[in-house]
Formats: sequence, C-alpha cells, structure tokens
Amino acid sequence: NSEDVRCKCICPPYKEHSGHIYNKNVSQKDCDCLHVVEPMPVPGPDVEAYCLRCECKYEERSSVTIKVNNVILLA
Repeated sequence: NSEDVRCKCICPPYKEHSGHIYNKNVSQKDCDCLHVVEPMPVPGPDVEAYCLRCECKYEERSSVTIKVNNVILLA
C-alpha cells in the first residue's frame, strides 16, 4: 500500500529559510533530500549545503495492523 511507506526529511533552519519537515512516498533508494525536498527552498549553489543538514529516514508501517490493534483496544 503506497500510504504505508514514506520518506521523511527533517531540515533545520538554513540562512534565511526556516526549518521544515518534508514527507514523500518514494522508494527506499530514493529516500534523500534531492528526491524528497520539493520545491527546493534554496538556489542551486546552496543545495548541497542545505541537503547535508537534512536528516532523511525511510519509514514503513502496516495500516492493517494499526487498525486491528485499534479495534481490539476499543472492544
């Protein structure tokens, strides 16, 4: 299920740009700043420095398991 995987990049403030969290459904191999951060908030020369500050993590979850657990807890 496409909503059960995502890449989450947490980018701290950089120069005059405030910090931001980016989420995107991409494959694990594409889980990096260049594939997830859109639109890129900095101009071309600053992209590498900006991306080095971002922390990107690939996340998987099972929404079926979450729903089953919620039903059991509410019963």
